[in-house]
Amino acid sequence: MKRSLSWDKPVDLISSDDSSSSESETNVNNGYNAKQPTKNTRIHQPANELMSEDALIRRAGMYQEYMKQIPIPTQRGSVIPFTSWIGLGRSIKQLYGQPLHYLTNSLLKQWDQLRIGSEDEYKPLDDIIHPCKAESTIWLIEEVHRKTTSHLHVAKLWLVDPMHHAFVDSIFPPLERTS
Repeated sequence: MKRSLSWDKPVDLISSDDSSSSESETNVNNGYNAKQPTKNTRIHQPANELMSEDALIRRAGMYQEYMKQIPIPTQRGSVIPFTSWIGLGRSIKQLYGQPLHYLTNSLLKQWDQLRIGSEDEYKPLDDIIHPCKAESTIWLIEEVHRKTTSHLHVAKLWLVDPMHHAFVDSIFPPLERTS
């Protein structure tokens, strides 16, 4: 496969916000003849400006209702080897085909961060905590988050966390019909 442009030639990238105004466009090309952004150009908008607080509360409510409907697996027959909490969470998601709650994912990240600087930081976590106990702990916490968390609390956390989407899983298992 051949490159259509020379590696030495700068490439212009154009960003626009779908408006026809030339003020809203910003050209970026690694500093070669770069145009300065205009005063009205917003490259990075905070998350709370991208979505209204009411819309975020509604989204958090729908998310929490959906998470409540997903049953916690009761049959767990495999021992999952793992080196980190986030790694165990990823394996659980793959094995059971279920998402973990935003709060559970955030907690797993915090638990991994707590290990930084400890004497066992580089020791595989499944040598410290038995895999069955670790998995049971995650499912217990997941049950608490799914069944008891207020959507208002989730929305409040999402408002201050511009990267909250990174902790919301995009796994959608089929839900059991209740008719």
